[in-house]
Amino acid sequence: MGLRFPQGHETIYHQPEDNMPQRLRFAELAPEGIAALRQLEHYLNTGTTLSPVLLELLRLRVSTLNGCDFCIHMHTGELLKHNEPQGRIDAIADWQASDAFTPRERAALAYADSVTNIQQTHVSDEEYAAINEFFSGKDLADLTLAVASVNSWNRLAIPFRSEWNPHPAKPAPPSEPAAVNLGDVTVSAVGDDGGKVAED
Repeated sequence: MGLRFPQGHETIYHQPEDNMPQRLRFAELAPEGIAALRQLEHYLNTGTTLSPVLLELLRLRVSTLNGCDFCIHMHTGELLKHNEPQGRIDAIADWQASDAFTPRERAALAYADSVTNIQQTHVSDEEYAAINEFFSGKDLADLTLAVASVNSWNRLAIPFRSEWNPHPAKPAPPSEPAAVNLGDVTVSAVGDDGGKVAED
């Protein structure tokens, strides 16, 4: 499962080589830090007015920009669980050229791009004015936290080569979610935070 990048975009997104070994069991080595990131995810999923689909679109877009294969697989799967069409999922790679997204979603995706590439954009006045047409106050603060959070997860998963392992060691009942391996720690794909995967 993954994104099909439009022609000419393959070189923009760095994808790690297949079968690269995991480098560090960071979730085991820094459990308190990982717990803090999970708490932020719980807040985003349960304490904001941002829809689950919008959050997953942002998470997938940022992970695509950063080239985080682990997170691309994870958030693609989450969007499929929300019954998002494959066409919309694939369109994330080149959302500007697609008519698959609402004006509000497009504003959020543009803002996510700008915040993720902050060393280039510094979120210009024009970009800030554009996002304020759809998000303001607490919603904008929460939107920015969502973008910052997925960037944090990407910056753990990429350097430590987190491995995507959507199949649990033991067969789970049909109602059970898949498990993922993050830093050699297998975790349930759904926690107590409204169905979002705890790790990015």
